[in-house]
Amino acid sequence: MDLVLALDVGGTKLAAAVVDAEGRVRGRSRSPAPRTSDPEEFYEGLIATAAAAMRGAATTPGELAAAGCGCGGPMRWPEGAVSPLNIPAWRDFPLRARLAEDLAVPVLLHNDAIALATGEHWRGGGAGTTNMLAITVSTGVGGGLVLGGRLYHGTSGNAGHFGHIVAEPGGPACPCGGRGCVEAIASGPNTVRRAVDEGWRPPSGAEADGHALAAAAVAGDEIAVRNLARAGRAVGVGLATSAAMLDLQVAVVAGGFSRSGPLFWDALTEAFETHATMAFTRAMRVVPSTIPDDVGLLGAAAFVLEPERYGWVVP
Repeated sequence: MDLVLALDVGGTKLAAAVVDAEGRVRGRSRSPAPRTSDPEEFYEGLIATAAAAMRGAATTPGELAAAGCGCGGPMRWPEGAVSPLNIPAWRDFPLRARLAEDLAVPVLLHNDAIALATGEHWRGGGAGTTNMLAITVSTGVGGGLVLGGRLYHGTSGNAGHFGHIVAEPGGPACPCGGRGCVEAIASGPNTVRRAVDEGWRPPSGAEADGHALAAAAVAGDEIAVRNLARAGRAVGVGLATSAAMLDLQVAVVAGGFSRSGPLFWDALTEAFETHATMAFTRAMRVVPSTIPDDVGLLGAAAFVLEPERYGWVVP
């Protein structure tokens, strides 16, 4: 039985799992991302997380067939030198090459949102479909595409960048340099920042984050309700645009706001139905992720377990 190591590298957490060919997780580990400006210290934190997952699966590196990794970007793809916006310690860090050297196995690496889409198509809400989009609405807003039954990379590996679809022309500035992008409106930090600017405050002692904002919205706070709904509408507009452009069967929505309840989903659904007016666009199903905790890891594993559908040639 082939066993592979899957890695999910983020700015707040690191995750690793040993996964078999059927998509079963044999051992897993999660740890906080190191708060450091030292690139080697951050990398050692990732290696320690991977080692813990292998111990949990009673597996040694010599028993692994390969490794797959999802990491925030930007990155030089497919060679895998990464400069994640949420990991300041890494700038042009040769992550794929370092992992290949230290693990002594082939390594495939892609954007973490691409890993999300791959995981949803392999074992999640997009299983059995030919054309699908998966997005995450969290600290950032990202996405990935499976078209014709295969992961679609695009020219530079950036296909499916859902967060930079324009949902509000002339809207708020986005870090990408544009205005009115879905990410500028609907990401957790941007939604919270806008609510705070309008006067919202979390309960005493609580952090002003997406969880607190969603709880306040459920409790009826008008500012929280308005801003959570605005985030949902932006996502719904982006999904309608994607449906028209790509003629998709399903869009899977993951990330923190996807679990924030009906206020977000009702606004998303209303916006999608308002803008997806043709029969083929309305036919696209919009569903929440069914495997939110493991989707990125399963997608990273699928890079190397299902190379015909999800892999690529590494230089």
